[in-house]
Amino acid sequence: MCLGAKRVRKARIQTLKSEFESLRMKDTEAFADFNMKLNVLVTTIRSLGAEIKEDYVVKKLLRAVPNKFLQIASTIEQFGDLETMSVEETVGSLKAHEERLRGLNDTSGGQLMLTAKK
Repeated sequence: MCLGAKRVRKARIQTLKSEFESLRMKDTEAFADFNMKLNVLVTTIRSLGAEIKEDYVVKKLLRAVPNKFLQIASTIEQFGDLETMSVEETVGSLKAHEERLRGLNDTSGGQLMLTAKK
């Protein structure tokens, strides 16, 4: 019975790792939602006894984001130490970038229109 449980656990780990590898953020998806999916997968895999290193999750996170995050992901890869960077640091940088993009696209602040006096 114990041997069967180990096999089931190993099979579940393999399935979850496959989901982890294929996970990609959609263009229309909020970063917080994507981050939640990623964290659930990583936590579940670790709870089953498999090891996933922090730097591996950081690198996956940077590979899985859509083109609108390409600039910040490239900057993090070039200037950050991915071996020591935490997932939280990476998430913070990506969330800040998303907020900045949202601010640039927000037109609810109104526009000033000038007219010429004749």
